[in-house]
Amino acid sequence: MLALSRKKNEAIIINNNIEITILEIKGDQVKIGVSAPKEVPVYRKEVYVQIQEANKEAINAEGMEALKNLLG
Repeated sequence: MLALSRKKNEAIIINNNIEITILEIKGDQVKIGVSAPKEVPVYRKEVYVQIQEANKEAINAEGMEALKNLLG
């Protein structure tokens, strides 16, 4: 993991087309802004994990149904 220090209104660039800017710092919270192309999904980690779990459950359910259909 790369750790960088930034102050308010400073930014970092990722892959030439994603910009992360520090918008506000209040106590132990940091507000960031993300500028990225529309085709680049940006999620909070907890939301991303929920999406991944839901996708795994859907695949497992579909896989079991396909197996039942195959076996008759």
